[in-house]
Amino acid sequence: MRNLHFTVTGLAISAVLAVAQNKSPASAVPLRMVVTVESHDGKNVPVLNREDVMIFQGHDREQVTEWIPLQGDRAGLDLYVLVDDAANSSVGIQLSDIRRFIEEQPAAAAIGIGYLRNGIVEIRQTPTLDHAKAAAALRIPMSSIGTIASPYMSLSELIKHWPAGSMRREVVMITSGDDPLGGIGPSNPYADAATDDAQRAGIVVYAIYTPGIGHAGHSYWRENWGQNHLAQLAEETGAEAYVMGFGPPVSFAPYLEDLAQHLSHQYLLTFLMKPERKASFQSVKLRTEVPNVELIAPNRVYVPAGR
Repeated sequence: MRNLHFTVTGLAISAVLAVAQNKSPASAVPLRMVVTVESHDGKNVPVLNREDVMIFQGHDREQVTEWIPLQGDRAGLDLYVLVDDAANSSVGIQLSDIRRFIEEQPAAAAIGIGYLRNGIVEIRQTPTLDHAKAAAALRIPMSSIGTIASPYMSLSELIKHWPAGSMRREVVMITSGDDPLGGIGPSNPYADAATDDAQRAGIVVYAIYTPGIGHAGHSYWRENWGQNHLAQLAEETGAEAYVMGFGPPVSFAPYLEDLAQHLSHQYLLTFLMKPERKASFQSVKLRTEVPNVELIAPNRVYVPAGR
């Protein structure tokens, strides 16, 4: 009986060790995301260290392995400025603000220019370190009914053809967010697909609202849902949506100044997470106990299938 007891106990210990090994960091995979640090008062953003940052999947705290400030020799950035060709021509008076924003970006930032039209992006300039060249590629939107399509479908097309590299990739969309293909209401399949594509690729998407043309440009119902979808896309990819009412903004300058502040206070977070049998999106939350600080990050990460 004693031998049997030892045998059963040994099996139990082996089972516990097997479970522990399955949950060990060795079975986890490294995942990365761009995180923006923002102060509650909008000023005096503190420098955070790796030990200041916590990431959770549900109630489980995951291991943070790297927290790299994206500055100095790590400040590389590919940033696309995308203008909706279905935007009201009032965007024309904002071009000087956009050009100034482009020219004031750090030398390590490569800026690209594109126009959302008919479900694709007309690339006027691929990301370049020549900021004057990028600024010169801007033009007034066509503001033609024939250009109306889903801005989110266009974004997805850009993401699918945007080569991944060692640098962070981000987007500024200037659009009404109205989508005649996706319908009107709380659910838009093209906005959802663009969010999935951006999260899977680790791309951060900012949005600046500007009204569209035609009936959609003065339809409260359509514009309201357009703004909601833009805000959701930005929020879920770890960015901001800049919206003020339904008319054209007086100036893009305050939005672009805030956006530049975000870009200058970003970190690359690497953490470990155990994969599932199938590749899937997993919800995550970031926290810090440093006062007066908020961490802005995607609400999900794409976890590849485990082996």
